[in-house]
Amino acid sequence: MGAVSSSTDDEREPLLNTTQQSDSSFVQPASRVYSRRWLVLGLFSLLGFMQGMVWNTWGPIQNSAKQAYGFTSTDIAMLVLCGPVGFIPWFLFMWLMDKKGLRVTMLLSAFLMVIGTGVRSIPLTDLSIKKWLIHGGQLLNGLAGPTVMSAPPLLSTTWFAPDQRATATAVAALLSYLGAACSFLIGPLVVPAPNQTAVLHCSADKSSAHIRDCVQIVLYAEFAMVFLLFAAVVAYFPSRPPLPPSVAAASQRLSYRSSFCRLLSNLRFLMIALAYSVPLGILAGWSGVLDMILTPAKVSQVDAGWIGFWSTVGGCVVGIGVARFADSMRGMLKLILLLMFSGATLSSTWLTLTCLPDSGSHLPLTTATLYTSCILVGIFIISSVPMFFELFIETVYPVPEGITCGVVTFLSNLFMGALLFFLTFYHTDLSWLNWCLTGSCLFSLLLILLFRESYDRLYLDVFVSV
Repeated sequence: MGAVSSSTDDEREPLLNTTQQSDSSFVQPASRVYSRRWLVLGLFSLLGFMQGMVWNTWGPIQNSAKQAYGFTSTDIAMLVLCGPVGFIPWFLFMWLMDKKGLRVTMLLSAFLMVIGTGVRSIPLTDLSIKKWLIHGGQLLNGLAGPTVMSAPPLLSTTWFAPDQRATATAVAALLSYLGAACSFLIGPLVVPAPNQTAVLHCSADKSSAHIRDCVQIVLYAEFAMVFLLFAAVVAYFPSRPPLPPSVAAASQRLSYRSSFCRLLSNLRFLMIALAYSVPLGILAGWSGVLDMILTPAKVSQVDAGWIGFWSTVGGCVVGIGVARFADSMRGMLKLILLLMFSGATLSSTWLTLTCLPDSGSHLPLTTATLYTSCILVGIFIISSVPMFFELFIETVYPVPEGITCGVVTFLSNLFMGALLFFLTFYHTDLSWLNWCLTGSCLFSLLLILLFRESYDRLYLDVFVSV
């Protein structure tokens, strides 16, 4: 069942042809929800998990990488920057998804990840060549980002019933964040920090060699897991089920060119796209160099890893729970987002005031306050991702889901790239990153407050199908 025929332009045609009986009544053929949808969701989510893990390999172990490979702070920022740089050809992946379907796009993305993790793990003694291979591998992994970050709403609409769509979108979208969170945990636990390897009568060269051996173990493990997922996608990952699960899944979508015209001319979409992309992009760049940000607060590499881990895991767990609630209580996406970004603004302000230089006027800095504020920031912002995705689709329907989310994820990575670009020049005092995070949350909260919501796709499923 893994091999499917190549898709054509007809893939955008309705899967269910409704026959008009009169001006107000339609005959609707039966739709069906397949149990195999969980397998498709699992494969997609695991691939997103690995893409996030590979992207965040170096940030949590940046101190170790500096000693073992001679990396600088600029090198670490450039490795993290490979994620947003991979979004430069995002429109090609969106075109491929629209024309050929999700299977072909997934195969290409998984293949790029295999090549990227493979070249990183080649054991070389020449550190200059090794460094170039690591940068190239990170870039290839970044090229898979447009698919794993933009396709979750397309997958959920194609395979899941309306009362499960938000949950499926949450699982598919948030697993990539969970992969990045696991890098905060796995990297510092497997790779020792420089001060942990400097034992008595042990030279710096031997310490660096030991760190490189530990890093190589991580690179081998990531390559093996990505290769297994690529084999699973080759074996089975169809573009769509034989019958659609809902009326919205069966309806015709706009063409590729018309979709961009509709998106760029829709003021409400541009408002909510900025409300999503600015804080999510800044959070991604901020978390990618979290160890560097917390170093002035005398937070160790391992502790910074745990903070990043729990903040992201909390966001994923809460996001899936909130998505399940949104499936049962439809039409409340704006209210949910307002509550989330009110919390994000307060918690990021708390974090920023806590980490201010010692001036006698800021909030006290303790382990508890640092952990709590960082974790709350991650929970409130990351858990909003599936809610934003669902609101995007409802706002601009019938624009294809992949194109809509491709635009907003590109914008998010654009802001992330801009943040990391400035980081390559201003990396001595990183307190300005906390201010950027706080300002982005407040900016998003104001845009959501002014946004006028609509539910065109939900109307089609709930009322027209009846």
